[in-house]
Parts: sequence; structure tokens; C-alpha cells
Amino acid sequence: MIRKAQITDIPRMITLLNQVLEIHAKIRPDIFVSGKTKYTVEQLEDILKDETRPVYIFADDNDECMGYCFCQIKDIPKAEFMAPIKILFIDDLCVDESKRGEHIGRKLFDHIKEEAKKLGCYEVTLNVWEGNDSAIAFYKNMNMKVKEYQMELIL
Repeated sequence: MIRKAQITDIPRMITLLNQVLEIHAKIRPDIFVSGKTKYTVEQLEDILKDETRPVYIFADDNDECMGYCFCQIKDIPKAEFMAPIKILFIDDLCVDESKRGEHIGRKLFDHIKEEAKKLGCYEVTLNVWEGNDSAIAFYKNMNMKVKEYQMELIL
């Protein structure tokens, strides 16, 4: 079952956030600190109250969070050189490492696409770190394509 996240889901969300951070810490230990999470309990409480930042979870038969998708709804205003658009940005998507391969990620992603359509969004976007090959393969399998590149030069 996919539903909006609730305060009672926060402990499981913290566990999953830690799983994601550890993947990133292995790829980029120069940026990510192992043993931490992207959000604190207090920040998650604030996010869950924010209508522009919906969080959806995949709950198992015991209503336990097995995966989540943090979203942000962004209205890009009209500029002289760009049309105004509404975007659903996937801030973070994670499936519990013990449940990967069970198509939970696909179900969450499909749900997000439908929510984006209902909201009148032009597109769904996200960022993925270079080196996170399984995530890149997953998003390509979801028919996502590269929109732009962010490049770096470490000094």
C-alpha cells in the first residue's frame, strides 16, 4: 500500500535515510559523513507538515514503511527566456535493502508519476550521484533521461 507518510513512520524513515546515506558515503566519503542521516526527526516532522513537500511511503501488510519517496513541488515562474512550469522533484527515494528487487521502487515511482499528473506538473525530476550505478539503472528503467549535467572540479 502506498500512502502519505505520518509522524509514526519517522523511526523507519530514519532507518532508510541512514541506508541511503551509507550508499552515498561509500561513493563520496569526501562529502557524506557515515553514520548520519539527511534529516533529523525534527526536520522530518516539519517536512510532513509542509504541503509542498509530500512524502509517500510503501507500507507492508503490517503498515510498516518499507520504502519512501520524498518529493518537492516546485513552481518555476515565467522568465523572459523560459516558460513557467510546475515540477515534482524527487528529493529522495529509498527501498529497504532487505526488500530491494520486489518492485517497491517501481510502485513508488509509478505512484509519484500519477500524483505529478494530478497536480498538473510538467515533469518529474531528480538528482542522482555519479557512481550510484544501481540508482542510475533504476531511473533509466523508469524511462528517465539526463536533462542536464552538474560538473565539478575538486581543488
